[in-house]
Amino acid sequence: MKRTDNFFLIHNYNTVPTELLEYCEDYLIVDASTENAVTDELNERGLRYVHIENTGHNITTYFDYFAEHFAELPEVICICKGNMLGRHCSRYYFDKVYDNKYFTYLYEDKDSRAKFSKPDSEAEKAMVSSISSLVSESQYIEENTSWYVDSPEHPHRYFDNFDDLLTFIYKDPVIPRYCLFSPGACYIVRREQITKHSPVFYHNLNKIMNYGLNPNFPSEAHMIERMLPAIFEATYEENEWINDEAAFDNKLMERMEIIKKKDEWNRKRFKRFRRLFQ
Repeated sequence: MKRTDNFFLIHNYNTVPTELLEYCEDYLIVDASTENAVTDELNERGLRYVHIENTGHNITTYFDYFAEHFAELPEVICICKGNMLGRHCSRYYFDKVYDNKYFTYLYEDKDSRAKFSKPDSEAEKAMVSSISSLVSESQYIEENTSWYVDSPEHPHRYFDNFDDLLTFIYKDPVIPRYCLFSPGACYIVRREQITKHSPVFYHNLNKIMNYGLNPNFPSEAHMIERMLPAIFEATYEENEWINDEAAFDNKLMERMEIIKKKDEWNRKRFKRFRRLFQ
């Protein structure tokens, strides 16, 4: 197999991604592993890696790299997870796209096609997902409901829905009925798609989704995951505070107070609702 000159930026957690390294000439493993044996093996194999604190997801790894290497970004970057093959896409699919020089969704799940495709019969309708579908073999769409915010596993601090975060970042964006994205946040992306935003843009967005694991990564990371194609492809005008660290921090404090009051009101409303049925 020919190795690609696409640069591989691999977010890694408790695995040794040797399969992925067979595909590329150049790479960086950003290792968030919590198992010492993994770090030991990375060292023993002489693999190129840096170790970071685990944030629970891979997007902060990408954004940190974009900001810190902004002036010398590779022309084409495969942003992926160490366990992507077999989890987010098959090796068969990746074999066909790994050398692409254009924006590519690194997602494919043939086992779920019946669930996410248009049904041919009444019997198949019962199998179809009510909120999700496929546009193509690698393009997954999901109804924009921010359903993940209700999960106790993924707390929220600044935003409790996708729409508010999107309008916080951009002026007058389309509020989509559906989100088109790659589950797992793995893509092939070009340098010019990254550099249409500033390093400060990426540092600031990381503040929204990197405030701890309690018990798991924040819901805001789910929102940014669904927003990545817009970040890379849309031409929306950014709000002025997105590229100003001090102004952004002030806006985040405002958002935190808004969400605190909103959550408190929702808790009180839920308690009143429960009393009606006691």
